[in-house]
Amino acid sequence: MTEPPARRLLLVHAHPDDESINNGATMAAYAAAGARVTLVTCTLGEEGEVIPAELAHLAPDREDALGAYRVGELAAAMKELGVTDHRFLGGTGRYRDSGMMGVAQNHRPGAFWAADVDEAAAHLVEVIREVRPQVLVTYDPDGGYGHPDHIQAHRVAMRAADLAADPGFRADLGEPHAIAKVYWNRVPRSVVEEGFRGLADALPGSPFTAVAALADVPGVTDDERITAEAGGPAFGAAKAAAMRAHATQIEVSEPLFALSNGLAQPIFVTEYYELVRGESGAAPGARETDLFAGLGTEGMDQ
Repeated sequence: MTEPPARRLLLVHAHPDDESINNGATMAAYAAAGARVTLVTCTLGEEGEVIPAELAHLAPDREDALGAYRVGELAAAMKELGVTDHRFLGGTGRYRDSGMMGVAQNHRPGAFWAADVDEAAAHLVEVIREVRPQVLVTYDPDGGYGHPDHIQAHRVAMRAADLAADPGFRADLGEPHAIAKVYWNRVPRSVVEEGFRGLADALPGSPFTAVAALADVPGVTDDERITAEAGGPAFGAAKAAAMRAHATQIEVSEPLFALSNGLAQPIFVTEYYELVRGESGAAPGARETDLFAGLGTEGMDQ
């Protein structure tokens, strides 16, 4: 048997496309450096709004075939990022997209929002104990912007991190494993403000006619809460290509993109994080530029 890569990164997301928008550059950077990047997606995104008119028949109120289509989009996006290890929580289609907060879909059979947290977390524990990541990335407690599946993904990821380390929990799921560092997706307020400054001037030549609001960006927080950054311009093209692969959900016109509302946002090629468990590997007052900093695996790729 070959030894696993020295650096192992696990990301937990709610729907296909969330990973590319939030962490595409980070995933591409670590995959290119030889780290094992594992993505767990909690639903198929069945309730998403469909942008291309020729694919409108896939929508949940028509053929309800969007989830299966988005499985293919996610596979294409992972290829663009160089990520080869992707799983759906509990298997493909185990949990269904719950829709936006307050809609009837929140409580339909199989909806992720209605799932028992410990039951869902057990599926993730099995992945954690197999892959044995040192670093976990997921959402903040609000899920970035209040979507029920994002909030549930946060709850499941954090609970699984606890249970995976507990030798008394489900020995049948593998040997206990403690994740050394847990990060939440964040975006510093100053970066968002700078990104939106003059955005209207970038609209000519793009397919977009209006600009999103700063509040449309998930995970915005005060700059002092940011502890780490990753990705960067060298991986901007890979991130944009991965986002473009999610064509039912995202329209890309670099350096801009829009969701189904058609409102332009900047593509952030540097991605930001808040360390919430574990010790920072950066000097006091500085941000980490490697999520594995302080773990003794910096610069290692095999």
